[in-house]
Amino acid sequence: MRHLYPLCLLAALLLSNSSATADKPPRPNVILMMADDLGWGDVQCFNAESPIKTPNLDAMAAGGMKFNRFYAAAPVCSPTRGSCLTGRHPFRYGIYNANAGHMREAELTLAELLKEHGYATGHFGKWHLGTLTKTVRDSNRGGKTGATHYAPPTAHGFDVYFSTEAKVPTYDPMWKPAEDAKKIGWDYLEDLDSAVAYNTRYWNTAGEPATENLRGDDSRVIMDRVVPFVEQAKRDGQPFFAVVWFHAPHLPVVAGPKHAAMYAEYDTHARNYYGCITALDEQVGRLRAKLRSLEVAENTMVWFCSDNGPEGTAGNMPGSAAHLRGRKRSLHEGGIRVPGILEWPSTVKPGSQTDFPAVTSDYLPTIVDALGAKFSDERPRDGISLLSLLAGEQNERKSPIGFQSAKQCALIADRFKLHSKDRGATWQLFDLQADPSEATDVAAKFPVVVEKMAQTFDEWRNSCAQSDEGADYR
Repeated sequence: MRHLYPLCLLAALLLSNSSATADKPPRPNVILMMADDLGWGDVQCFNAESPIKTPNLDAMAAGGMKFNRFYAAAPVCSPTRGSCLTGRHPFRYGIYNANAGHMREAELTLAELLKEHGYATGHFGKWHLGTLTKTVRDSNRGGKTGATHYAPPTAHGFDVYFSTEAKVPTYDPMWKPAEDAKKIGWDYLEDLDSAVAYNTRYWNTAGEPATENLRGDDSRVIMDRVVPFVEQAKRDGQPFFAVVWFHAPHLPVVAGPKHAAMYAEYDTHARNYYGCITALDEQVGRLRAKLRSLEVAENTMVWFCSDNGPEGTAGNMPGSAAHLRGRKRSLHEGGIRVPGILEWPSTVKPGSQTDFPAVTSDYLPTIVDALGAKFSDERPRDGISLLSLLAGEQNERKSPIGFQSAKQCALIADRFKLHSKDRGATWQLFDLQADPSEATDVAAKFPVVVEKMAQTFDEWRNSCAQSDEGADYR
């Protein structure tokens, strides 16, 4: 399927005067940062018992708003990533799982919309919304066999990119031990004489494999590309949109000597997991400091979240969902409730926090609203603008958040959560305000709530199915 409109006419989809006026502040810069498989309980500002040092994320939360109920749109990575860019649930655009589908040409992305408003746009880190090469074998699907899923960031509104299709080791990202390489990770290699290629490459805007500055901590390798992008936009007098999708702490986890030493008392897996998160945290601090030194921090929206909950099972893997039930791949809270932070000094009061349920699909409508723009197309969007929440004018979410993943279904409102493991054949109901750990099914106590929420879910699911069949593109 192709765009209903040529890219040069995408501006018609947004009706606004994008320039600053006396009554309207300058267009905000926008940064979307995301960790990979970071648990809700891994960051100290959400879970004081976490052993992981995250001083910069903690400072970011103290300087802005902490979302106590922030949700990834899916319990696995690719679908969530698409929701960040489209404002839509992944079942609308055919990315139902990780390593499945690709960003369709007919989808309108945040990068495309902001580019039409004069923004410099860049993607850095894990893409996971399609393959990045048609010619050589790369990552999970890249190469001739995956050519139908070729969908680089430049095909979806990004001016520049430094991206991988999927996961890489979190230290020395292009290499792995030649022998005995464990999928969960390893201690850093002091030299690469015995290493072999990991075979997931970084690709650049020219569609070529990157060859320089690929040693050391992967989060730093990514940020080394983000900082010059931001500096160039500042020199050019352009607002900028940067998507920074870290690989940490997705497997295989590897921490460099500095960060591994900080957790020397833990076993191999835990010290590398904890260390790569602290390394990521340092790069968050580096970016925040750069924004201040460039004098653009005041009007820059900096978002941070994770794409889903922690990998593995509790007790066997070091990631933490704290008291929440479930983990990655589950639509229970531990699989989709993730650390959510927004820092935007011109708009968000420091030290703010909210229990308002928000989701990654809210990024696009919130940012479009911040531009004072209006959509002129009528395709369904599942996210809502959060500007009224940030202004203290809204404390209830009027439209519940729908979820689908494999056979699992869920619908989350302010108080109640409807949950099913069998596509809605049977339902459970949880009172998240009284029972955030989902310990007690209260469906029998509130049958009318179940009936109404199930009807709402069915209507929403049917709408998603129509979108997936292409109705929104005609």
